[in-house]
Amino acid sequence: MELHVNESEVAPVDFGDYFYIPLLSGENGCIAGCRTGLLSYSQAEYGPGGVHEDQEGFFVLSGSGKALVGDREFPISPGSCFIVPPGLYHAIKKDPACDCIKLFFFHAAA
Repeated sequence: MELHVNESEVAPVDFGDYFYIPLLSGENGCIAGCRTGLLSYSQAEYGPGGVHEDQEGFFVLSGSGKALVGDREFPISPGSCFIVPPGLYHAIKKDPACDCIKLFFFHAAA
């Protein structure tokens, strides 16, 4: 089992309006639901979003846009970091002026 990975070694998963690049998971030794990856959003409107049983954290690497967590909407840009508590709906959209917004995310047991 490899305990490391490089982004260049992983094929992106295309979900239409966003790409997902899985980085660390159980395959790399993560336990208790921990996993990390990169997300790249190209849509300027909120997509279907998500709700998870665990918490999810995000760190914005490039681009700008907005995040919706529950009923709270706030601007995000490089350096922004935010957490989504378990069970809360969340979605991300890019600003119309930028090509995409790229984020690092992590899931951790609640």
